[in-house]
Amino acid sequence: MSNGNPNVNGSGPLYNRIAVLRAERGLSRQDLADALDVNYQTIGFLERGDYNPSLTLAFALARYFRLPIEAIFSPEPFRPLSEQVYGEPRQKPGESR
Repeated sequence: MSNGNPNVNGSGPLYNRIAVLRAERGLSRQDLADALDVNYQTIGFLERGDYNPSLTLAFALARYFRLPIEAIFSPEPFRPLSEQVYGEPRQKPGESR
C-alpha cells in the first residue's frame, strides 16, 4: 500500500550528495570511479540522478565516504545545508525580509 509518495516503492528519483562529497574531498569523478572500480561516467550518471545505484554500489560509496547510506542518498530532496545549520533559508544579498 502506498502513502502517495512515488518514492516509497522505489519508482521515483533517488537524490544524492555525491558531487558535494567529492568536492569536499577534492576528488574528480575519475578519482572516485577508480576507488570504486566503476567507470567515471557512472559517477556522472549518479550525480545527475540519471541512474540509481545498485545496493552494492550504494554500500561501496557509504564505505568510501565513511557515512551512512542515508547521508548520501534520499528518496526526498536534501534540504540546503544553510537550512540545516541555520534552521531557515539564508537571505540573499539585497533581499529584505
